[in-house]
Amino acid sequence: MAHIVVLGGGVGGVSMALDMRVVCTRKDAHKITLISDSPTFHFVPSNPWVGVGWRKREQIELPLEKYMKKRRIDFIPVGAKCVHPDKNMVELNDGQEISYDYLVISTGPKLAFDAIPGLGPHGGYTESVCHVDHAEKSKETWDDFVKNPGPIIVGAVQGASCFGPAYEHAFIMDRDLVLRKIRNKVPMTFVTSEPYIGHLGLGGVGNSKRMLEDKLAERDIKWICNASVEKVEKGVMHVKRHDEFGEVIETLELPFAYSMMLPPFAGVDAVRGNKNLVNEKGFILVNEYQQNPVFTNVFAVGVCVALPPLEKTPVPVGVPKTGYMIESMVAATAHNILDVCRGHAPTHRAAMNAICLADMGNTGVAFVALPQLPPRNVAWMKGGKWVHWLKVLFEWYFLRKIKTGSISPVHEKYMLRLMGIRKREIPDETIVRALKSGK
Repeated sequence: MAHIVVLGGGVGGVSMALDMRVVCTRKDAHKITLISDSPTFHFVPSNPWVGVGWRKREQIELPLEKYMKKRRIDFIPVGAKCVHPDKNMVELNDGQEISYDYLVISTGPKLAFDAIPGLGPHGGYTESVCHVDHAEKSKETWDDFVKNPGPIIVGAVQGASCFGPAYEHAFIMDRDLVLRKIRNKVPMTFVTSEPYIGHLGLGGVGNSKRMLEDKLAERDIKWICNASVEKVEKGVMHVKRHDEFGEVIETLELPFAYSMMLPPFAGVDAVRGNKNLVNEKGFILVNEYQQNPVFTNVFAVGVCVALPPLEKTPVPVGVPKTGYMIESMVAATAHNILDVCRGHAPTHRAAMNAICLADMGNTGVAFVALPQLPPRNVAWMKGGKWVHWLKVLFEWYFLRKIKTGSISPVHEKYMLRLMGIRKREIPDETIVRALKSGK
């Protein structure tokens, strides 16, 4: 019997523990332990809704111990202090030392707000929707803001690896302001390290540049690309705009009354500095089987995995890991660990494809990149109200997945088919009511 430890209780980690339990038959009798720095799971893609009050925390959060126990998965709600791959052991913050036969790291990233003075919700002047704690704080700031509206700056700083939530939050804030009938009082600017709108860290997908530029223009949201944020002061963001060669061509002082900026991503402290385990930024090094080449009993899935940048850009941008890709990593890793346990070499590879849904409050855009990095077999992007409802459906699916322990591959079987459904004209009031009710 092997002891399989999963480190991280987010989308990737919880999926990994559940998938591992399903593929391991009772005959295998492997012990599975999930370690998380939080006793609860929250569905990160819904955080932009929480940020404006369209969702409440309790609607997207679940207690992990209750649902892990149902699946015979041990759960330890204590953060990791240090991973010791040479000793096959994880040291926890409370002094516990958890030994393992196989380790799957799925910690997500460290949110490096400290890389830019004044950035972030912890002593800084900008909000975040990267964590439900941040989104709740953002909601409090938003409630104050709408009483005394002013300019908004939203976007992603240099080194960010996930741009979708920045676009989502911009559009959702726009929609909420329209519903409150105060949009005319709020100038909005989208500030991004991307070389152009719709780059997304992927070199663009289909007509993403034209479509997202049109969506921003339709909502009177101005944008600044090739931007690096130098520092943030109360009510003022200091931004440098770069040319195609990375040279600074303009220095701007942008006033704001509310700002949400996605931070740079880095590896978490528990793994940083582990030679042969992580790269210089602390992301886990893996081969095509999600397996570390040196510590072969260590695997990794999700945002913590090291992926090289797609291309050199004037301002640094990272490569995103979408929900579909993470679930594919999880499925491949579960089968590879089981194969290794049974004395076979790993053979399963993740489908490095990107399928993403970006909500816009009463509509949305979806893109498919097969594979994620160009050249691609499919590069497709479309929009409509159906995308909004598909995003709501995905939230329902994933929370239900945790409650039931199911690993039904909804992405692989149905997502592309669902993206071909006809648009449905649904009144805006119905959409807002559904969001607020959680249905």
